[in-house]
Amino acid sequence: MWSDSGDAPFEDVDATPVYARGKKGRKKGKSGGNETFEIVKTIFFALLIAFVLRVLLFQPFTIPSASMEPNLYEGDYIVVSKWSYGYSKHAIPFSPPVFEGRVFAQQPHRGDIVVFKLPRDNKTDYIKRLIGLPGDRVQMINNVLHINDQPVRDVVISDEDAANMYGMPIIKARETLPGGKTFTIQDYGPGNEVDDTPVFQVPAGHYFMMGDNRDNSVDSRYAPSQNGVGLVPAENLIGKAEIILFSWTPGASLWNPISWFRNVRPSRFFTVLN
Repeated sequence: MWSDSGDAPFEDVDATPVYARGKKGRKKGKSGGNETFEIVKTIFFALLIAFVLRVLLFQPFTIPSASMEPNLYEGDYIVVSKWSYGYSKHAIPFSPPVFEGRVFAQQPHRGDIVVFKLPRDNKTDYIKRLIGLPGDRVQMINNVLHINDQPVRDVVISDEDAANMYGMPIIKARETLPGGKTFTIQDYGPGNEVDDTPVFQVPAGHYFMMGDNRDNSVDSRYAPSQNGVGLVPAENLIGKAEIILFSWTPGASLWNPISWFRNVRPSRFFTVLN
């Protein structure tokens, strides 16, 4: 559309018939409507692309508790890959019952950090480490994890003079699962609630999950009747935690920009998860 500010061929406005000038004005209004339509269309397609990316590729999550310390801290903002295990209805926001089971299913690996829907309500997002695969026998004996009747090797790397809020000592150890996956755990020593458990037999199509903060994690060692996780069906898996994008200590608020800088933890930015 030409303008009258010097970038159009000269036109004698006074010589232009009135009816022609009126039509020109109406075209201007139509153009304004087209611009509004284009803006709405652009927003729609941007939201559609974001939705597809969220469903098929990546989804962000914020860590709400200390159950995965020392590897994930409250306030970490992580990215989860959605394609790692295939897709179920829980890959879609609000988990609509569009299909059952998983499509493009892939077997998760022992030791993966997994985001899943809590089985007892199929709504709450949980994050734990995958310890037991289908067919495994999992048990805690005197604070030592056993898988298929074999103790899992761990080596204490820190028993420094630190304590939790109840005065219990914090012990960190390097644990190596069958298959070779090694990572750091922490607990408060033997004698705690789930340091001795019955044998959990993991059935087909289910997984056994535990938090890395062993004495501060409600996980598969607790039955749903105890407000625990229980065994997690394959359908409930959402994806694999891949990276800490950025992190704030508790107290940062979206509505208080000053707190972003006061509570930021730059040392955790872009940390690849093990």
